Amino acid sequence: MLMENFLRSKEYWGLVENGVPAVAEGVVLTDVQRKHIEDQQLKDLKAKNYLFQALDRFILETILNKKTTKDIWDSMKQKFQGTTRVKRGNLQALRKEFEILHMKLGETVNEYFSRTLAIANKMKVNGEDKGNTVVVEKILRSMTSKFDYVVCSIEESKDLDTLTIYELQSSLFVHEQRMTSHVLEEEQALKVTHGNHSGSRGRGRGNYRGKERGRNRKSFDKATMECYNCHKLGHFAWECPH
Repeated sequence: MLMENFLRSKEYWGLVENGVPAVAEGVVLTDVQRKHIEDQQLKDLKAKNYLFQALDRFILETILNKKTTKDIWDSMKQKFQGTTRVKRGNLQALRKEFEILHMKLGETVNEYFSRTLAIANKMKVNGEDKGNTVVVEKILRSMTSKFDYVVCSIEESKDLDTLTIYELQSSLFVHEQRMTSHVLEEEQALKVTHGNHSGSRGRGRGNYRGKERGRNRKSFDKATMECYNCHKLGHFAWECPH
């Protein structure tokens, strides 16, 4: 697909489809006709060079004997794209994959769109174009439950026949970013609240233990104390009247 687009952009695709004009034996060409054929042959050489640069070396060795771009392309198409039977088998597998396709938990909007479009593009290569509307409806049906609100909103406010895949992706991506932002804000708020509660509980336990220690401490009786000055009981040395 990428090489086809490239060759079309270089205006070489006509050579891939139709080949270089052949001149019947015995036909005398005018100067204009001869110049046109020479130009086409030169373009064909350039197109072949682009193909040679894009191909793997092992594949390149199998098509070096091909004379024109059309010969190379037809050989590659038969080898890698397969026959009608192979295409039919590929389509059956891709249809099943498309039908059971659902967004995975933890998968982002962009990741899911990439996965969906990859399957749709493979189906197109094998001859079945799902079309914009079918892909849009499939994506809306297969989003995870956290997108239920925005999906309902899109279905009610948008015309799905004209809504493009990329407009849908943009809407869902913006909603996803908002949800992510809200989750981060809530987590931050919970951390702050939890930290405050933990600090309060710590101080409370400390005060409680302090009070417990105060209550459990035995009362002090000076009547049993001996003064180091007069050696009498009932007072400290600094209280001694003698």
